[in-house]
Amino acid sequence: MLMTRQHLEQREADTLAPYALLSRSSRGRFHHDHEPHYRTAFQRDKDRIVHSAAFRRLEYKTQVFVNDAGDYYRTRLTHTLEVAQIGRSLARALNVNEDLTETICLAHDLGHPPFGHAGEHILDALMADAGGFNHNHQSYRVVTELEDRYPDWRGLNLTQETLEGIARHETDYDRSQVTDFAPDRRGSVEAQIASIADELAYNAHDLDDGLQAGLLMPEQLRELALWRQLCDRLGWQGTRLDEVTRHRFIRELVGLAVDDVLTTTMQRLTALQPPTPEAVQTHPHMIVTYSEAFEVLNRALKQFLYENMYRHFSVVRMQERASHFISHLFASYLREPRQLPPDYRHQIDRQGAARVVADYIASMTDRSALLEYRHLFDPMMRP
Repeated sequence: MLMTRQHLEQREADTLAPYALLSRSSRGRFHHDHEPHYRTAFQRDKDRIVHSAAFRRLEYKTQVFVNDAGDYYRTRLTHTLEVAQIGRSLARALNVNEDLTETICLAHDLGHPPFGHAGEHILDALMADAGGFNHNHQSYRVVTELEDRYPDWRGLNLTQETLEGIARHETDYDRSQVTDFAPDRRGSVEAQIASIADELAYNAHDLDDGLQAGLLMPEQLRELALWRQLCDRLGWQGTRLDEVTRHRFIRELVGLAVDDVLTTTMQRLTALQPPTPEAVQTHPHMIVTYSEAFEVLNRALKQFLYENMYRHFSVVRMQERASHFISHLFASYLREPRQLPPDYRHQIDRQGAARVVADYIASMTDRSALLEYRHLFDPMMRP
């Protein structure tokens, strides 16, 4: 039997929790668009994101290490895929909509500029007099304005549930600036899962990359109660990590965090018994969260990573290098906008020159930004 969209929608309705968002109950898209026969609306959203130009460019955008630092380290694309995998696992265990959760996860970093958070910080500073720059807001603009793939509208024309999930994506690192949805409502369970999956992946896999790069040493980590707990769980008392043992630690950390999120969230859902998705969104507190005890451990890990990895001299050098490239590109384009491609120049009257320049730079990968810098400033390069 072929599984039609109607069959898939009915399966959701029959099996998912009452607080899950159902694709057949979607508020729809802002532009009329016939739904396919064999995919739900949320599955179609996911496919549109995966096939977007912005998603493909994530392969060559920095997570922590600049793209030319080595082949092992996470990029924005591998980070995004890891977030989506963790998000699906959480959604499946909590019996909510996996497709919607995965879709929000896959879109959450589409607006990130090159060179990671260093790129975002310098763009935000350069745009201080023109509304600033925030990659969460930029991700929303990518899927609603900047992707140009259809004759009748700009953007990807995603469902309102997916757009709201992107708009409400927040972690300690990322704060949303999108105001298109009711400010007094929280994200759906699926959106909250995407946010915590992002933070969970960010911490665990940055720790992995830091250990792999030699920026962090196991003896440094002994100051963390969470690391000592992992050592006890694995029965490890060594001082040097080989590759297999490092992978064991990262898997154990991810598993420990996932278990805590699921246990804590299920306790909250059981106590609240939300009858509808709206009951979650109007609840005064986040539903998908860590326990208080694990939150203390997690915050200590984040502080450790900030002090010992993100502020490591080699990472700071990469960040300063990134700031130099982006600030010079920005100034050059703003001084002479005719250097921009025609499709960007045509947006200047509507968006303003600074915003268009920021959009163009944010669309670049690490390597395309480096190449563009050479084209503009290296006298030996052809323009």
